[in-house]
Amino acid sequence: MSDALKTTIEDGVAVVRLDDGKANALSMALIGDLHAALDTAAKEATSVCFVGNAKALCAGFDLSVMRGGFEGMVELVRAGGDLLMRLYGHPQPTVAAVTGHALAAGALIVLACDTRVSGDAPAKIGLNEVAIGMTLPTFAVELARDRLSKRYLTRATIEAEVFSPEGALAAGYVDMIVSADECERTAIDMARRLGELDATAYAGTKQALRGATIERIRPTLDEATV
Repeated sequence: MSDALKTTIEDGVAVVRLDDGKANALSMALIGDLHAALDTAAKEATSVCFVGNAKALCAGFDLSVMRGGFEGMVELVRAGGDLLMRLYGHPQPTVAAVTGHALAAGALIVLACDTRVSGDAPAKIGLNEVAIGMTLPTFAVELARDRLSKRYLTRATIEAEVFSPEGALAAGYVDMIVSADECERTAIDMARRLGELDATAYAGTKQALRGATIERIRPTLDEATV
């Protein structure tokens, strides 16, 4: 794994810390590292917790790739969609500690996790693609449709509204807000508690709830553009 991601097993929880010293941009390398982290969790843990740095959990796809040419952009977006579908269907409990900004692909990581804990520090959370001239791919629209409040869905997708933690709670991006200095610990504790549930029942129920959505999205990944 790269220096931007570290996975440790803490009392049964695979704690996946993203920290590139900046905004944790989602690159091909980081996508590979996240797949490896899920592999590690499946073998060595009972649940997974993703933790960002004080700036961001993830502020979106790597802009150097997104602006570097059509083919590279499409490859990155498709790889990101594949990761998100794996994360959304991951059989273990998944928890996100939203320690800072979660924009675009970062917001999708939040949507793909089972439980989302936000700190109360100023942060921007949302799908801002339309505001920067990008059409949301099918996998992003369907994740938003599955997880966000219906009352906020148009604002959050078509209108590209970005929310504060309080607004993100109302919209359905996050499930709770705690003090910034308690965000990581609260999320890890939540993951530990969820990991104590029956693993087979948890995985089976998640598959029943999300399997049809994932199967509907997967064929569209080859067509994913922005």
